[in-house]
Amino acid sequence: MDVLDILDRLVAFPSLAGQPNGDIAGWIEAYLAKHEARVTLLPGPEGDRSNLFATIGPADVPGYVLSGHMDVVPAGEPQWSSDPFILRREGERLYGRGATDMKGFLAAVLAAVPALAKQRLARPIHIAFSYDEEIGCRGVPHLIARLPDLCAKPLGVIVGEPSGMRAVRGHKGKAAARVTIHGRSGHSSRPDLGRNAIHGMAETLSAVVSEAERLTHGPFDPTFEPPYSSLQAGVIKGGQSVNIIPDNCTLDLEARAIPGVDPASLLALVKASTETSATGGFQVEWTPLSAYPALSLPQDAPLAALLQELTGQTPLAAVSYGTEAGLYQAAGLDAIICGPGDIGRAHKPDEYILAGELAACQRMIEMLGALCST
Repeated sequence: MDVLDILDRLVAFPSLAGQPNGDIAGWIEAYLAKHEARVTLLPGPEGDRSNLFATIGPADVPGYVLSGHMDVVPAGEPQWSSDPFILRREGERLYGRGATDMKGFLAAVLAAVPALAKQRLARPIHIAFSYDEEIGCRGVPHLIARLPDLCAKPLGVIVGEPSGMRAVRGHKGKAAARVTIHGRSGHSSRPDLGRNAIHGMAETLSAVVSEAERLTHGPFDPTFEPPYSSLQAGVIKGGQSVNIIPDNCTLDLEARAIPGVDPASLLALVKASTETSATGGFQVEWTPLSAYPALSLPQDAPLAALLQELTGQTPLAAVSYGTEAGLYQAAGLDAIICGPGDIGRAHKPDEYILAGELAACQRMIEMLGALCST
């Protein structure tokens, strides 16, 4: 199978984040086993989805990890020009959910496997495909925890998120949480008999706005846009009708932190503000949704030099989006981002990748194999 055939098969799996992924993980496992890769499925604690880890070459020697995620975001937008789970080609463009984020990278990795298997790799190339990245990098921590049992400590991890095949050394960290306030319902003509949960959220929402403004004053890191940490309220829900006192209100918020700042710490002031609502007679719940650390690979790191050799381009200092790379670095492994496609095409109708981008990524992986065989 060539890279386009593989991408066609991968896109056909509607592997939505938060859902069972046995179909796609099983297909990849069978494909890799046919090419004599040593494959391990690693079930997560949810019980219905798994990470996948495979090795080509000697597992007891330090090598490199090619890392990607198998899950995709939903594709329910009505603006899709065709079925998002059937790969459609128009010239160089290949349309489908996940084509860019990030089944294109997975397809390029799998298409390179036959060539890697034929080489006598002195250093191994590992494949690490995770689940539930799109809902907060929930799967990969379980995979990372198993690495000491699966291989020698890797020299580096290449996370294939879409970067235009130019390596990236850094990204911000992220933490997200949900605030739920429970009040008491009633007729709007008698507010004295109810407890308005939307009003109860006012103090917390005000704290989000205030803290977001404070963060614009620093600390700063000029490698990012914007060059400071940020905080925002992303979703707020509450109420049924204007003449009913709302008994529930939820607020989803997220913080994105520059390297050196714990993203969870940016939510601390907001969390403290919920105590004011609690003293007003409301029941308040604080639910963490996701968290991952920032990535900051030094400019002179050997992994950065390797990717410059493989791509012919100097790695970028940073991007605004986040990846699993920060979690690998937090576990003591050098990590860098480099993959086909453009992040601007992801998470929207008619997501696509270019055939030439897939070919370039496959060439890079095969070049890595050549370096590992010398």
